[in-house]
Amino acid sequence: MSPPKSAAGFLLIDSSLHPVLFNAEAVQILGYPDNIENLTSSDLLLTEKIRSSLITRPSQSESVFVTEFRSGRRRYFCRTSLVDSHAKEPSQANIAVLLERGPSGLVPLSQISQQFKLTRREREVLEYLLQGMSTVAIANRMNLSPSTVKAFLRLIMIKTGASSRSTIVRTIIMTQQQ
Repeated sequence: MSPPKSAAGFLLIDSSLHPVLFNAEAVQILGYPDNIENLTSSDLLLTEKIRSSLITRPSQSESVFVTEFRSGRRRYFCRTSLVDSHAKEPSQANIAVLLERGPSGLVPLSQISQQFKLTRREREVLEYLLQGMSTVAIANRMNLSPSTVKAFLRLIMIKTGASSRSTIVRTIIMTQQQ
């Protein structure tokens, strides 16, 4: 029996942005519309796709990686984490990249974040709120306490002029229809 197909793409890359390890979903997400699984130099092509799809332009200051991108008609969230490696070889993986599919047809969070001047963490809380997650579910997903999530929600309410969770959602949706 074959292992179940992963819903998320996962990559381990080295400091030169070359893939060290990756799953089939990551290849499918980054390889769209090409089928790079059948090519002999898939590592080189995957490296180019990483550079063209996941790296931000120099004007951004927080991270060199994008937080969201499109592959075909689908929207994906890119989450990166440094891997604490004491490896002696520089080619060892030192960045973990998770590519998660975002809900289709939802608001473009990058524009909303800029409009309301949301921080990266506020934006992440908003993303989960728009997916209908509860405070506890958001806290578990972000590895935070529910009180911290509530604090982020209060900050989002202040910035958007909303008075409740449902008003935040309505404000975001109404902003997109204008």
